[in-house]
Formats: sequence, structure tokens, C-alpha cells
Amino acid sequence: MKSNAMRLLEENNIAFVPHEYDISDGEIDANSIARKLGKSADEVFKTLVTEAPGPEYYVFVVPAAGELNLKKAAKAAKVKSIEMIPLKKLLPLTGYVHGGCSPVGMKKKFPTFLDESAILFDRICVSGGYVG
Repeated sequence: MKSNAMRLLEENNIAFVPHEYDISDGEIDANSIARKLGKSADEVFKTLVTEAPGPEYYVFVVPAAGELNLKKAAKAAKVKSIEMIPLKKLLPLTGYVHGGCSPVGMKKKFPTFLDESAILFDRICVSGGYVG
């Protein structure tokens, strides 16, 4: 089954490798996924969607092992303040569910920021648009 993210990557001739993992244990956080994939928590990235007053939406892609500093995120987005969107807004806004939110192929295009540590790797892992 292909997600919007996979279709968009294929349409643009961008190489990717899909990975699957077991979700029967309910562990779908980025650190658990890194462990299940046998990857470092530094090379598996999570997609975080934020909201600034307006509302304006911004996407941040950060390592599983890291956390998003909201003050630094606001500075990067050049807004006064920023906060995580409420979970109930995620699906209607992006087309993705919690644990399966990809930075690629959202319903609308939002400014997206990738943590600079991604440059340390030839490849990184991000959600392909589905949980598991």
C-alpha cells in the first residue's frame, strides 16, 4: 500500500526505501521505531507539526533522540511564539495520523525545517505516511 508521501517521491524520481515494523506492542514513538528498525535514534527522525498565532503552521523534522525547543523553533520560523498543534488537528490538517505523520505529501504545503544533524548521514528515516 502506497502513501501520499511514497507517491510524491516516486512522481519526482526521488529514491526511497520503505521499512516496516511491528506495532502490535503499541510502541510507535520514534525511539521505539529506531530500535525496531535496528537504527540509531540519531538517524530516525520524527515529524512535529506546530502552530503560531494566526494560525500559521510549521513542520519540524528532528531526530528521535531529540526534542523540539519551541523558542528556537519560533526563531527559525521567524514568529513570536509557536506551540505543538493539538492532536485532534493533525489528521484534518496534514492527512496523516499520530505516529504516521510524514514531512512529505501533507494535504497542504507548510514551511518545513529539517534538523541540521541530518547532514551527518547519507540517509535518514522519516515516516512514510503510515504507522508500521
